[in-house]
Amino acid sequence: MKVWLLLGLLLVHEALEDVTGQHPPKNKRPKEPGENRIKPTNKKVKPKIPKIKDRDSADSTPKTQSIMMQVLDKGRFQKPAATLSLLAGQTVELRCKGSKIGWSYPAYLDTFKDSRLSVKQNERYSQLTLVNSTSADTGEFSCWGQLCSGYICRKDEAKTGSTYIFFTEKGELFVPSPSYFDVVYLNPDRQAVVPCRVTVLSAKVTLHREFPAKEIPANGTDIVYDMKRGFVYLQPHSEHQGVVYCRAEAGGRSQISVKYQLLYVTVPSGPPSTTILASSNKVRSGDDVNVLCTVLGEPDVEVEFRWIFPGQKDERPVTIQDTWRLIHRGLGHTTRISQSVITVEDFETIDAGYYICTAQNLQGQTTVATTVEFS
Repeated sequence: MKVWLLLGLLLVHEALEDVTGQHPPKNKRPKEPGENRIKPTNKKVKPKIPKIKDRDSADSTPKTQSIMMQVLDKGRFQKPAATLSLLAGQTVELRCKGSKIGWSYPAYLDTFKDSRLSVKQNERYSQLTLVNSTSADTGEFSCWGQLCSGYICRKDEAKTGSTYIFFTEKGELFVPSPSYFDVVYLNPDRQAVVPCRVTVLSAKVTLHREFPAKEIPANGTDIVYDMKRGFVYLQPHSEHQGVVYCRAEAGGRSQISVKYQLLYVTVPSGPPSTTILASSNKVRSGDDVNVLCTVLGEPDVEVEFRWIFPGQKDERPVTIQDTWRLIHRGLGHTTRISQSVITVEDFETIDAGYYICTAQNLQGQTTVATTVEFS
């Protein structure tokens, strides 16, 4: 009887242990220390992608912004498009923001110092005004900010503006040429341009040879057409020689340009051909003297000048001005005149001596000198 009683108590005790969980069931594996006790699930969670602000994804490199504005009627302003089409006779007003602004415009206006064009620098902007415009004024107008240190200024590439303006005039599809026949020199080491530009943006322009009569295709390889320049011979050859002209068609009208004689020449490359001339080689005390250094060269060859003068070591104040312009010489041949002039005011004894000018281009340099004596 006692045996059965003890056996019953033992069974009841084991049942209580199973209920209270004091001992793990024998049919389950005990968890290891540190084992994740969270049951894994098969629920799919969409990953959250952090939003990136536009300024974070933008290029950190500062971009060039146009500083040019076009002045419209009634005091309105707008940024000019890359190309503008205006009727000849209209007044053009362009403004560029900045306290020191440089301008570039069609060489035609600069060559003749046209009084229709004016540029005025104000405190915060510079304004270019062109009145009574004609088809000959067609071309690119651009401006840029200047970074100056003393009298030396350089172009600020981050502050520029430009627009190419077509001035449409009745009966004129081509930009007028100063002559009826022009010469284009074909050099083997540089591009050549047949400058038949149009005044109507939509005009279709073709290039033609006079003899034998045929159209010369602008295939994009040897010859390309640039509305801002004309037909460009990328690699001129001797077989390109001859007389050519351009034909333009627009609005049911057609027009033929002036004729161009293409001549193949081999121009020897070399240092600039330089001359020097003093306004007077004998100067009295208190007088002013100018010494001019001149270079004649190809239109697209730039020249830099350097001066050595007697009063340089004593820091004698002088004025030096560099200029260049294009001129037509015979048969329409365009030549570039580059000049540098040094001016000495109130001539003194220390100003007497050698004035030395050095002109330099990509092929080399040339040094010339002259003497100015104290009289």
